[in-house]
Amino acid sequence: MSTALAKPFTPTRTWWKSATIYQIYPISFFDSNGDGIGDLPGIYSKLDYIKDLGVDVIWLCPIYASPLKDMGYDISDYTMIDPRYGTLDDWDRLLAGVHDRGMKLLYVPFFLLMDLVANHTSDEHEWFKQSRSSADNPKRDWYIWRPPRYDKEGKRRPPNNWKSIFQGSAWEYDPPTEEYYLHLFVKEQPDLNWDNPEVREGVYETMRFWLKRGCDGFRMDVINMISKVEGLPDAVVTEPMEEFQPAGLLYVDGPKQHVYLKEMYDKVLRHHDIMTVGETPLTHNIDSITSYVLPGNNELNMVFVFEIMDIDSGGVEGGAEAVSPLVHREWKLLEWKNITEKWQKVKREEGFWNALFLENHDHARSVTRYGNDSPQWRTPSAKLLALYHTTLSGTVYVYQGQELGLKNFGREWGLEEYKDVATGNFWKQELERRQNEQGKMDVDMEDVLDGFQRKARDHARTPMQWDSTAHAGFTTGTPWMRVNDDYTEGWNVEAENADSDSVLSFWKKAIHARKKNEVLIYGDFKLLLREHPTVFAYKRTLEGVTATVLLNFGTDLVDLDLTSADLGLESANVVLATYSDFVFDGTTRKLRLRGYEGVLFVQ
Repeated sequence: MSTALAKPFTPTRTWWKSATIYQIYPISFFDSNGDGIGDLPGIYSKLDYIKDLGVDVIWLCPIYASPLKDMGYDISDYTMIDPRYGTLDDWDRLLAGVHDRGMKLLYVPFFLLMDLVANHTSDEHEWFKQSRSSADNPKRDWYIWRPPRYDKEGKRRPPNNWKSIFQGSAWEYDPPTEEYYLHLFVKEQPDLNWDNPEVREGVYETMRFWLKRGCDGFRMDVINMISKVEGLPDAVVTEPMEEFQPAGLLYVDGPKQHVYLKEMYDKVLRHHDIMTVGETPLTHNIDSITSYVLPGNNELNMVFVFEIMDIDSGGVEGGAEAVSPLVHREWKLLEWKNITEKWQKVKREEGFWNALFLENHDHARSVTRYGNDSPQWRTPSAKLLALYHTTLSGTVYVYQGQELGLKNFGREWGLEEYKDVATGNFWKQELERRQNEQGKMDVDMEDVLDGFQRKARDHARTPMQWDSTAHAGFTTGTPWMRVNDDYTEGWNVEAENADSDSVLSFWKKAIHARKKNEVLIYGDFKLLLREHPTVFAYKRTLEGVTATVLLNFGTDLVDLDLTSADLGLESANVVLATYSDFVFDGTTRKLRLRGYEGVLFVQ
């Protein structure tokens, strides 16, 4: 038997693996014309800010024509820019501006990523207008229609007991043809029937339209829901007191899911040097997740794994609980460590690749959820999360305002300030449930408002905070949504740009350190100090280089005995620290971490 050492695994380098991606929620980014709504010219005017952050790719949330029943994720025309945001000429100008700002460090261009919403359309899309016009319309089968069921009393009921992710039945009755159509989200978002090859070709034509125009890739909305279980059977009853039941197991990772994505790859994706990332909520199983990503499967480059995002919700599979503000659980750091280790190591040698994110347009702010947004600890904990975020293997996604350490808005905000349809639907459903249960109209809903303050999607959608002038410099008019009140307290781009010790300045340093040290992008992962209650420590190794990351997720001082911890830092250099006055002597036997202090060593 040979005693030769096995050849070290060498990961494949590609431009999208080393990229940092900046997600923009256009309506809330910057308003160029004073109508209170962010727009494409506004984004164009801020390209230098985005480039200065160190970003390589911009991801635009939907800017297509839309009635905005779900903030643009209900699309009425895939090839038209909504007039609120501008025109196709504005998009072309933005794309040219993006591509003109090449990134010299990595020698890759600035890219533009579009949001592909292919599971559903708006009910105002021409496809659906035709589909609902008559039962024999050629586009009838482009959506999922079913006749009603009738109970013992002869009352009309939906075709099955599925609950919408946004509450209530997942079916809407349409009187003209006396049938129901399926909508996993709001009733104005009918689900497309991907079993129909004409539907798939219609989606592919949309993708070709944007690729021909110069788009550099796609983020694919709820792409794991396009294939439903054959026959659409009732979901297992897990909520006995409710009529409609969570049905994620019947529409997530469906039987033809990968057949359709392989077809998309063959017909569209493989013909372009682009990047793709899929949104896969409710999918946590390792084999299910990796099947979308492994290079040999010819599907997507990466997907968003939601296990960290669901850690305070219990990681439920059913659907509705994931967006419920009342489903909250306290999490332990060991859980976070184990989840991180799992996805850093899983099928690495087969080519699995991570999408690294802690915020997006659907989740509350990370410093509030995972850090500590009190005045004393907000800056340190936001930096700590940034250091964690940028020192793992995967493509980094930064959501607008995350780089500033923006937090959730205050509990004192009233219900009228919440704009999200999911929040509004939950309020209505819960209010009605409590009124019926208690037999009175005046019921206590304070715990619901507490939940909204903690987890509502609206917290990520407040306007971007540019300076300390009215409405944080977002608009000269009246903003479509109230700006978080703390923009006058230094939580804005202008103030943080001028402060070398701000969260924004730290993000720039962290992204730069990542680009300069490939070990942080491609290195192996080894978890250290697994059982430590507040310190998250790990090593990254690549081709003789080692990076060690120490993160104190608590407020108390922590002394680490370096001789017993086996950290091996004797010859390490401090590359980045969340406290500017951190000093390290390699000969010392102890290392002290202050509250929410983090350090990156490389040797």
